[in-house]
Amino acid sequence: MTKRDYYEILEVSKNATPEEIKKAYRKKAIQFHPDKNPGDKESEEKFKEAAEAYEVLSNPEKKQRYDQYGHAGMGNSGGFSGQGMSMDDIFSMFGDVFGDAFGGFGGFGGFGGFGGSRGGRSRRVNRGSDLRVKVKLSLKDIAFGVEKKIKVKKYVPCTHCNGSGAKDGSSYTNCSTCHGSGHVTRIANTLLGQMQTTTTCPTCQGEGQSITNKCVHCNGEGVVRDEEVISIRIPAGVGEGMQLNVSGKGNAGRRGGVNGDLLVIIEEEDHPELIRENNNLIYNLYLSFPGITLGTTAEIPTIEGKVKVKIDPGTQPEKVLRLRGKGLPDINGYGKGDLLVKVHVWIPQKLSSDEKKILEKLQESSGFREVPGEAEKSFFEKMRDIF
Repeated sequence: MTKRDYYEILEVSKNATPEEIKKAYRKKAIQFHPDKNPGDKESEEKFKEAAEAYEVLSNPEKKQRYDQYGHAGMGNSGGFSGQGMSMDDIFSMFGDVFGDAFGGFGGFGGFGGFGGSRGGRSRRVNRGSDLRVKVKLSLKDIAFGVEKKIKVKKYVPCTHCNGSGAKDGSSYTNCSTCHGSGHVTRIANTLLGQMQTTTTCPTCQGEGQSITNKCVHCNGEGVVRDEEVISIRIPAGVGEGMQLNVSGKGNAGRRGGVNGDLLVIIEEEDHPELIRENNNLIYNLYLSFPGITLGTTAEIPTIEGKVKVKIDPGTQPEKVLRLRGKGLPDINGYGKGDLLVKVHVWIPQKLSSDEKKILEKLQESSGFREVPGEAEKSFFEKMRDIF
């Protein structure tokens, strides 16, 4: 299914300010909130869709990547929709956007899925850290796209406690300091009167609960170190240094928290014959003096295999031939680049006496006298001419 444009989802322009994006997301979240639309699957999907759009557009780095490359620059999923994120996860990440709009989500039935929410705040959900890996790609991989399987060392949920950190998965008690809310409120007397501040509970670190009987295999953390083979689909047209985001494939969050992301950094392998210039490819073709003078046929390497190109008699050195559509695809689907063939003449460095005599005779011929003109054009002028 084709993913919708994030700006279209939130109904904002590309020049929208962070505050405008936040306001637009808040409006959509209230409109499609599950408590306002109980049992409506379409509204729930739109709620998640809006959260995905906000997750990208509210992050300057992700927004820049999305503006440049579209959904292809976001990796396999773009945001977190379909990657196992629950309503709890969405609110834990963006709950501050809603403020008091739902009175702690109690105004519409309390929305129990965000359990432990009090006074408009929710208990902290741990998020795993992101991982970064480098993937080397050949020009062929870049031309057609490729699926890579990589082995990553990462934190994964403990199988003995199902990621809860508690032995038998049930040994929890509400934090005695915050009484399960995950935050504490303090009132201080100042010259301006009483000031109220709310901070993360220092005892439970915002989780609202403490473990009475820790899992011995993960020491109560809910995660253990392991390896995972991850399949990554890399779209055609990526480039050196580009970063793709595979949502939810980073380190697992402690005690049933949210997974981090896997950030895939692209590295290009040098091609033995072709040089990349944006979406165009450049090939340096060397011909003998007789061949370029009399005309010949040359084999040119391309991504898809060799092709034969006719070289007209009298072709001048540094002439550029263009093979349309033989370059690399644009990552956003705007066609393909070209293969630019730069013609060179190979001058032999050693000649036999007979070869020297032949050239000396040719040098006196009128057809081989130096003629200024087209041959004096620079390579860059010739490049300009073909466009």
